[in-house]
Amino acid sequence: MEYYSIGKFSKLIGKNAQTLREWDKKGELKPHHVTPSGYRYYSQEQLNHFLGLKGVVANAKKIIGYCRVSSNKQKDDLERQIENVKMYMIAKGYQFDVITDIGSGINYNKKGLNQLIDMITDSKVEKIVVLNKDRLLRFGFEIIENLCSKYGTIIEIIDNTEKTEEKELVEDLIQIVRVFSCRLQGKHANKAKKMIKELLEDDNINQG
Repeated sequence: MEYYSIGKFSKLIGKNAQTLREWDKKGELKPHHVTPSGYRYYSQEQLNHFLGLKGVVANAKKIIGYCRVSSNKQKDDLERQIENVKMYMIAKGYQFDVITDIGSGINYNKKGLNQLIDMITDSKVEKIVVLNKDRLLRFGFEIIENLCSKYGTIIEIIDNTEKTEEKELVEDLIQIVRVFSCRLQGKHANKAKKMIKELLEDDNINQG
């Protein structure tokens, strides 16, 4: 998102800088942020709002298809998921981009997810299309849903039935155990390692 100094912003809206300072003090128009040295900066969104360009911003928003699997072992599943999501959006007549991730549904720091969140908070996303609810996040879906509502983004779920592949549940369970085992010591840590080993062995047997 682009930001403007108080001098540039005042020229763009046809006011002087002193007027903006007074609006700031009165709470009528607060800057987007103020630097530690005291410089005021205003956002592109504030400029669009002031100039009445909301419709222009809305038209510039994108529809994003988001696809995710838990591990590299599921790349074929990811390709099928992408194809299904694309076919759905084409049938709907959407103009779209696709963002993909390979990572656990409980990992909140995935590259694609962070890119999507940045786009949402920059008011660049009209709609997110996912195959299933848990493709976005296994836990914490409501957080993303609430974030989207604040920025006018719709989440469109193709299949609302609860579907989770067993191997993905195993991957996520292993991830949870690993996270907590890092905080454990002694016998507790050994138990956690044993649990991970058993889960991996069971997963390998099921795939065999």
